[in-house]
Amino acid sequence: MAAAPAIIPSHMKAWAYSEHGKSNVALKFHPNFPIPQLNEDQVLIKVVAAAINPIDYHKILGNYNDSDAPFPIVPGYDVAGVVIKVGSAAKKFKEGDEVYGMVEAKDVGSLAEYTTAQENGLDHKPPNLSFAEAASLPLAIETAYGALHKVGLSAGQSILVLGGAGGVGTLAVQIAKHVFGASKVAATVSTGKLELMRRLGVDLPIDYKKENFEDLPDKFDVVFDAIGQTNQAFKALKEGGKVVTLMPPGVSPAILFITTPDVSMLQKLRPYLKSGKVVPVLDPRGPFPFSQTIEALSYLETRRAAGKLVIYPIS
Repeated sequence: MAAAPAIIPSHMKAWAYSEHGKSNVALKFHPNFPIPQLNEDQVLIKVVAAAINPIDYHKILGNYNDSDAPFPIVPGYDVAGVVIKVGSAAKKFKEGDEVYGMVEAKDVGSLAEYTTAQENGLDHKPPNLSFAEAASLPLAIETAYGALHKVGLSAGQSILVLGGAGGVGTLAVQIAKHVFGASKVAATVSTGKLELMRRLGVDLPIDYKKENFEDLPDKFDVVFDAIGQTNQAFKALKEGGKVVTLMPPGVSPAILFITTPDVSMLQKLRPYLKSGKVVPVLDPRGPFPFSQTIEALSYLETRRAAGKLVIYPIS
């Protein structure tokens, strides 16, 4: 006998903001937020876990308001959950599928009990990953892979990741080594995160509180700037090397990479996630329950997190 279709309520719990400002002021809990409308090429997801990223608090501040939907806005891009309804033109998923991926900027975000997503922004959740682990990946892993691909990292080259312990950095060091075949991976971190880098396979962890990476004798084919040190990055390059940055580099000749949802990257990396060669890294202070979303965002703003901050369970 087929399972009965899920009962979908008309309203849900969600975090949303109706004006720009600091997240601990502007973001409010809504116990009766309308369930998002499903477009024909989308699926409706019962959110199990969501991850937060710096772009979330920047958007709440109003730094990226060009793409904002009308107020009130539910933030959050990274999602992992269960499909409970499928749009009439969506063919990739069925009800009950466990999925993860990214929510479009114009839609209701993932910091809610339910969200919609384009089916081409989602993939099936790898069975060896928990919902919290899966939610931590999409934006960060697509950023890490996409930036390394754009800069043309190739097997046998060396790379320095500036900000190795962040959400993107912890994935960039793994992908550089295990996917692109880098011969030497270095990363800058604070003292307490050196051991994390060693566990992730970093050959040269650099304590930025004790050493200036640009003064070290080691020079690199690629420098990946995840934290906004683009000008210094060029001092660590070999002749003919390249810098890729996630921050607008101004007059610098760095290669700028800006993430857009691309599920093909999740599909390419799926074998590495299933085999455990690339692993999600969640900050040990989390996961944060849904009720502590403000606290999680405040912690993210300190830039002290190791890996990703995940909101779980969503309820």
